[in-house]
Amino acid sequence: EDLFPDNWIYIHDSKVKVGRVQNFRSWSPEMIPDESMACVGLEYFCFEGDGLWSMDDADLIALATEEMRILGLLDPAKVKGGAVVRQEKAYPVYDEDYAANVAAMRDELEADYPTLHLVGRNGMHRYNNQDHAMMTAMLTVENILAGSRIYDTWCVNEDAEYHEAGDEGAEKALPARTSVTEDQAAALNSLRDVPTRIAPEDGDRNAATRRAA
Repeated sequence: EDLFPDNWIYIHDSKVKVGRVQNFRSWSPEMIPDESMACVGLEYFCFEGDGLWSMDDADLIALATEEMRILGLLDPAKVKGGAVVRQEKAYPVYDEDYAANVAAMRDELEADYPTLHLVGRNGMHRYNNQDHAMMTAMLTVENILAGSRIYDTWCVNEDAEYHEAGDEGAEKALPARTSVTEDQAAALNSLRDVPTRIAPEDGDRNAATRRAA
C-alpha cells in the first residue's frame, strides 16, 4: 500500500518536528524489499548534539510514528518497524562570509593542487540539488579526460537559492559540446521513465520458489 504517490513531501506544520517525508517506492520499486508494504523515510533537520540528534533510536522511531499519525499519513498500528540513520554534515550551512571563504579556498586549492577536483555539496560547500551535484561530477570526469578544465563546474546551478531551484542556472556559462560519443549521446537523449521492479531471471525465480517452499 502506497501512502502517497510523491517522491517526497515537505512538511510545514507546527504540530510536528519532521521536515520531509520520502516515499522510497516512488524513487524505485527496487528500494522496497516487500511489495506488499510501504517504506518511507522521515527527515529531521538538526545539529550534532542537539535534542533530536541525541535521542535514543527507539524514541526517534516512536516520534516518527506518532507524527505520521498526526499528519494523517498512516495508522500507527500498521507500522512493522523502523531504523535510524544520523547523517553528519548533510547540508552546507551558509553565513554572510561563506562565499568569500569558499572562493579563497577554491583559488588556493586550484593553484597548489591542480589535479584535486571539488564536486558535490560537501566538496564545493554549495546547496546544490542532487542532479546538479551529480552534474559537477560528470563534468569533472570530462575535464580529467580532456586534461584541462574545459568545463567550469562552479557554473552549474550558480543562481540557485535555498530551495528546489528547477532549471535555474543549470547550463549557464557551460560551453557547448563540440562532439559526443555514442554512449554520451544516448544518455543526453534518454527519457526518465517511471521506475518498475526488475523481473527476476528464471534461476532467481526458481530459487525464490524453493525458499518459499
